Amino acid sequence: LWHQQLITMTGNSSSSTSSANTELLSRTGYTTLAVIMGVFSVAGIVLNVVVIVVTVKHRQLRQPLSYALVNLAVCDLGCAVFGGLPTTVTSAMGYFNLGRVGCVLEAFAVSFFGIASLCTVAVISVERYVVVCYPMGAVLFQTRHAVAGVVLSWVWSFVWSTPPLFGWGTFELEGVRTSCAPKWHSRDVGDMSYMIIFFFLCFALPFSVVMVSYSRLLWTLRQVTKLQVPETSHVEVQVARMIVVMVLAFLVTWLPYAALALAVMMDSSLYVDPVIATIPVYFAKSSTVYNPIIYIFMNRQFRGYTVAAVLCGWDPWSSEPQTSENKTTVPFVIKTPKKVVPKNLWNRNV
Repeated sequence: LWHQQLITMTGNSSSSTSSANTELLSRTGYTTLAVIMGVFSVAGIVLNVVVIVVTVKHRQLRQPLSYALVNLAVCDLGCAVFGGLPTTVTSAMGYFNLGRVGCVLEAFAVSFFGIASLCTVAVISVERYVVVCYPMGAVLFQTRHAVAGVVLSWVWSFVWSTPPLFGWGTFELEGVRTSCAPKWHSRDVGDMSYMIIFFFLCFALPFSVVMVSYSRLLWTLRQVTKLQVPETSHVEVQVARMIVVMVLAFLVTWLPYAALALAVMMDSSLYVDPVIATIPVYFAKSSTVYNPIIYIFMNRQFRGYTVAAVLCGWDPWSSEPQTSENKTTVPFVIKTPKKVVPKNLWNRNV
């Protein structure tokens, strides 16, 4: 059986290759993982499909930011369909039953959509910084910039997801061996060099962009607060909370996986229990649920359209200020000598 060969290829000398039924978890354990991943996958598919459908249906939602948000939904939908669902099936089976080709395809798909998702989050952070801090300045974030960011995220992802297909790096089973990913625990020079570059260019770089953009945004709000403009303290707290949620979500979903991979690469003597190694994988794949909630449904305008569609026209937030058909409104604007900071982090006249 092919999954027996994969168990041997992972390099675990304590595993017996005489039996294809070697298990790292009990039947209950695998079933639990299957249920958890199944819930995340179905929820991720539903939420991201809703994001795409609602945005396509309502013309007034098609703003520069929407290109990045819809792209994020497409990335997360791809991760849920090509990564979450297969892992649900293999976890239910108790072993990876999709063959070598299935392993490579799943690992490539998760890597491809995952990197594109991280890059899109970075694009969103840059867009938020430009729109909030320079909405009327010489620097404007327009549709062409959003499209360029989306295209760049896919190109960047493709460039760094394909090397294992051509021999630089390897796609292999990970954790409890019900899913596949780049072989970050390998001591091979080719695998290690690929994973180190992969870590810095596909995780550290997007994360740095996110941190710099949101740090500058918060610094701008702090400067405005010093002017003692009415309501600025409330604005700063509101935006700061949202940014903290975004950064924490990024860290919680991706940092454990990236940190574990880097630690194992740096210390060849480090042993990580397969069950423990599986936990970061599930955190990373759970981003398909968190992203649409944080980046989409925290947008009051989008939330209104979505809730109205789901509840057949009834909007429980109908008392909130409504937007026109052609633009989103900025209910409160703080003016400084060179910058204008809108109260609503998400909406802006277009």
